[in-house]
Amino acid sequence: MVQGTTSDAGKSTLVAGLCRVLARAGVRVAPFKPQNMALNSAVTADGGEIGRAQALQALAAGLAPHTDMNPVLLKPSSDTGAQVIIHGRARMDLDARAYHDYKPEAMRAVLASHTRLAQAYDVVVVEGAGSPAEVNLREGDIANMGFAEAVDCPVVLVADIDRGGVFAHLVGTLDCLSESERARVTGFVINRFRGDLSLLEPGLDWLVARTGKPVFGVLPYLHGLHLDAEDAIVDVQPERGAGDVLRVVVPVFPRIANHTDFDVLRAHPQVDLRFVGPGMPVPPADLVILAGSKSVRADLDWLRAQGWDTALRRHLRYGGKLAGICGGMQMLGRRLHDPQGLESAAGSSDGLGYFDYETTLAPDKQLRQVSGRLAGDDGAAVRGYEIHMGVTTGPALQRPAVWLDDGQGGMRPDGALSEDGQVLATYVHGVFDRPEACAALLRWAGLREAAGVDLGALREASIERLADTLAAHLDLPALFRPLVQASNQV
Repeated sequence: MVQGTTSDAGKSTLVAGLCRVLARAGVRVAPFKPQNMALNSAVTADGGEIGRAQALQALAAGLAPHTDMNPVLLKPSSDTGAQVIIHGRARMDLDARAYHDYKPEAMRAVLASHTRLAQAYDVVVVEGAGSPAEVNLREGDIANMGFAEAVDCPVVLVADIDRGGVFAHLVGTLDCLSESERARVTGFVINRFRGDLSLLEPGLDWLVARTGKPVFGVLPYLHGLHLDAEDAIVDVQPERGAGDVLRVVVPVFPRIANHTDFDVLRAHPQVDLRFVGPGMPVPPADLVILAGSKSVRADLDWLRAQGWDTALRRHLRYGGKLAGICGGMQMLGRRLHDPQGLESAAGSSDGLGYFDYETTLAPDKQLRQVSGRLAGDDGAAVRGYEIHMGVTTGPALQRPAVWLDDGQGGMRPDGALSEDGQVLATYVHGVFDRPEACAALLRWAGLREAAGVDLGALREASIERLADTLAAHLDLPALFRPLVQASNQV
């Protein structure tokens, strides 16, 4: 099990890399995260929903994502409440206190999934959540040491040196653990180092002497990895060269979901992608995209409070293009209805009014992988997934943006395209991911000589680079020694 001293210490990336290292060696390996809290999710082969990071780790292991790889997923809908997804299906919405009381039931789901994976694979590489040093969450813990103790799992502790204070993070985390939990930690990995390693070595020697535990290795800061983010928005992209560049802007809602839809645009050499948060000025843009949202009506209120409704009208008046994906699509219609209070207080809201349709939230979430083609003249191939609770109806849907395979040899319409061609809406996450669809959509947005980017190839190359880095900088025989010892005992 990989646990971290902090959130974003590198747990997800390290697990992905270890899965690829083991898969390369012919080991049947599967990733596992008992409990994840994230608004970036993926649809699995068995028709459920898991954290995006676990889908990436499955790819690194050479597997199709499965709901057992992330049996508990929490999707925050407010600062104190979240939708609880068990084995890929939304079960309920709970506040923090109620979820704490629910943890024994969640733990049963976690242990059932882990048992199935352990029976099917040689090795299960587990990712913790946040930090095991969060002593206020120790009681009933299912995400870190509570799980590790329950299944008798060795733990590797990873820390991010780029944040500063790495030795305090590691020693302080150990000090917050119980005696049995400290004994479970087999050693450390230090992540995101840049500089002269010889200057770090005295600190490493001190750490080993202080804790009696080895440092398995120091990983360099790897720039330019194209790996799906678990939740945090990475607003960094390569420098753009000469030539046409399309300016794309994405407002960052408080409950923005599946912003991995824009990973391919962030990597595209002809796209200047900007995420715009609260209080930030709206930069000039050729294309504005409204992303998915876990709380559509509340995020629509935020848009208006930030002045985006006025900015969008001005943007379109000057010839810009506007797109909405999933929750963003729902915002572009006339009305939004949540009669059962599924995302927030029950009620209705006016949409932005760019399409003549209305959306009503319903308790049955639509979860499916989809494929089809764009509705434009070139009919570029599309492959992605749907995750939404809304049912959208109205005459604007008679002019779809995408045609999707209906599973019976026919096609079904998805989304809408305005009559003037300026506004596009779709429920399909990943609509930019296929190179031909990416190029076609960028041409629609105004990039005359648009090229496609193969996100899948970039992701695969990044996983390979990550695995090569782990092999070069970690003492893998020492790190994997508990697995070998356990195998010998069996």
